Amino acid sequence: MACRHIDAAELRPPTAAQSVYREDCTQCFDSIDDATGLNVCLFCFNGGCTGERDHAHLHSQNSKHPLVLNIRRTKKKIKRDEPPQKISKLAIAAETEEDRYDTDTRVECYECGVKNVDRTSGKLPGIIDGVLKANTFARQAEVQAWEQEYTACEHTLCLEQEQSRNIDSQDLGHCSMCDLKENLWLCLQCGNLGCGRAQYGGVGGNGHGLKHTELASHAVAVKLGSITPEGTADIYCYACDEERTDPELAQHLAHWGINIAEREKTEKSLTEMQIEQNLKWDFSMTTEDGKELSPLFGSGFTGLKNLGNSCYLASILQCLFTMSSFQNRYYHPQDPPPIAQAPAEDLETQLRKLADGLLSGRYSHPDTDVVASEYSAEIPNQKGLAPAMLKHLIGRGHEEFSTMRQQDAFELLLHLLKLITRSSHAAPLQDPVHSFRFVMEQRLQCMSCEKVRYRMDEQDNISIPVPVRRKPSVANGAADSEKPKDEFEPVSLKECLDTFTAAEVVEFTCPSCASKDGFTKRSLFKTFPATLAVNARRFELVNWVPTKLDVPVVVDDQPFDLGDYKSSGHQDNEELLPEDVTATGAPAFAPNETALSQLEGMGFPRVRCEKALHATGNTDSETAMNWLFTHMEDPDIDEPLNLGGSGSGGGASAGISPESIEMLGAMGIGAPQARKALRETGGDIERAVDWVFSHPDDQGDFGGDDAATDVPAPEGEKAMAGNTYLPANFRLQSIVCHKGASIHAGHYVAFIRKPIPAKEGGGESWVLFNDEKVVKAQGDVDEMKKFAYVYFFERV
Repeated sequence: MACRHIDAAELRPPTAAQSVYREDCTQCFDSIDDATGLNVCLFCFNGGCTGERDHAHLHSQNSKHPLVLNIRRTKKKIKRDEPPQKISKLAIAAETEEDRYDTDTRVECYECGVKNVDRTSGKLPGIIDGVLKANTFARQAEVQAWEQEYTACEHTLCLEQEQSRNIDSQDLGHCSMCDLKENLWLCLQCGNLGCGRAQYGGVGGNGHGLKHTELASHAVAVKLGSITPEGTADIYCYACDEERTDPELAQHLAHWGINIAEREKTEKSLTEMQIEQNLKWDFSMTTEDGKELSPLFGSGFTGLKNLGNSCYLASILQCLFTMSSFQNRYYHPQDPPPIAQAPAEDLETQLRKLADGLLSGRYSHPDTDVVASEYSAEIPNQKGLAPAMLKHLIGRGHEEFSTMRQQDAFELLLHLLKLITRSSHAAPLQDPVHSFRFVMEQRLQCMSCEKVRYRMDEQDNISIPVPVRRKPSVANGAADSEKPKDEFEPVSLKECLDTFTAAEVVEFTCPSCASKDGFTKRSLFKTFPATLAVNARRFELVNWVPTKLDVPVVVDDQPFDLGDYKSSGHQDNEELLPEDVTATGAPAFAPNETALSQLEGMGFPRVRCEKALHATGNTDSETAMNWLFTHMEDPDIDEPLNLGGSGSGGGASAGISPESIEMLGAMGIGAPQARKALRETGGDIERAVDWVFSHPDDQGDFGGDDAATDVPAPEGEKAMAGNTYLPANFRLQSIVCHKGASIHAGHYVAFIRKPIPAKEGGGESWVLFNDEKVVKAQGDVDEMKKFAYVYFFERV
């Protein structure tokens, strides 16, 4: 029987801008590699599975799109009969599908009941050809290169060279401070040869290039062994502490008698070594005797494929979907998927898809596509799931997360929690981020009159400072000239929390006694969450660049009580600061005079200076200046500071309805941010939500009000996040760890505490999730806990 839909007006080949979902189902992780293949809708190019769930048929019924192209592929068997090739170039060569797979296709029409429609009929040839040749959705996200983009800096652009001398083109000589003849860096300013710092892979170095920079204040150096006749080389600026480019490299080398056309590259570049390092991060994937750890399989032990620097995302997702709040919200294996016009573009659908993939165990089995030989004795790991659609949704419209660059895992966590909170959660389903929320109470006390003011802020994480105490450097004889690597004394989690909750002095003018002596400020827990997310800040600024420090933080497996950090609230013997108001009823604002003077000295108008100081807590000129640079285009930037006064006595929130603040509060937006957003957008709820998420660093408008008065307490008031019950015992549940000098490079993994299958020994243990590899963690867990970047504690 012929199909009557082959010439439908809606049938068109995919355009270059259209996504073609021809690798895995948009509602689960079944794929074209399964026995029955994948059905690609020939109208909208949605991909649907054809197995027991049959999401392809469900899509056809919902969308009224009857024609599909069934694609089924089988991987060609690969036998490793020789050692794997060494990395020889930066570009990662992409094999074609024909090199790796055998593919079978057929056209089916659900409505006509034809299982094998003539693919040469009607409009089908052009459409089928377009589907098979189009970049898949995953490929569209992967085509960007792994290489970092380097730029020139003021030190390379304005380089002034000293008197010239010749360095023979291929005679590298040796370091001016030691006998090393490799990993040599030429100072482009004076021609000094100094060895570099020791690198991954056994590349030696005593850091004498850096030593020369410190002694002579010369910033720019080139790695001699990396120079190519094409004019590329490793250029490093020690002043910026970054790899750079030198547009005039050939001329700068010629100054020292080096003909770039005669150079021959003899050593790996920094990027090559970094790629090799990233590919070899092992996080103890072997036992003490060198054998690979046995992978774990089954429900809750499913890995995530690295989509190209996506380990920061995978590690956070593994931790979140181990939590009961996320499992209860998104894992419903008996329920049909949500109805969405474009499932791949629907966050709810993609989060449910991920929950099913990670928790069902359907996809957690060994990858048997590679036949092992004497050169590949490793135990087969799983293929891992590729959450490309979810990654696209999370990053859509975001300057950083939409790229293929490595990102900060903690920043990703905060961004994802905001996205989830903004999505709909129809009863009885609850926002899983609710389990993270709690209230911090800030206490301000005037150091002169001792009157106090309390303010409450709702949060979903804390970022704790890690005290830095360097160990004394120990000279090691022959290597006296080598700059020793910094080592740090370990600190306890309690010390970090003590520092986080300690009182500090801030500069404010007291509205009661007009004293400029300042205030003491301290923040403590008003309530406690079910899950506490903690970021350990182990960074210090080096040349204005955040540099990671390996300060060990000792965290026990045993529960600890946060009750010592609970706020006692307003006491009967404390006198509250008055609500100081102007003649219009608006709270008075006295800008920090020192900061105001500094800002005006930079050329900013007074109106803008006052507005910036008010928005940033009236603390210092630098913070206010940064705020000004990010708000220069605000339409009301030159309007006088408006603290709300209509004379009706509403304080900073006058003219803003409590109902609007409460509605934003239900979305997880704190009252100060809600008040500021509503004021900036004329009270428009929808615009206010967009404003909040486009100004994530804006602390909001506190307006001198006690946060408890932001929303009156009529019947039906939104309950305070968290609870006040004591004891508040928390136990470490999972950690996200990072290896590398920068949070924007290196590699992230997750360690999660969970029950182990009986066949693997049973009981509870730490499990390492390293992209698609999932193994029972060995003895280095305690060491990794000391250097974790994100900690998740569960209340017990």
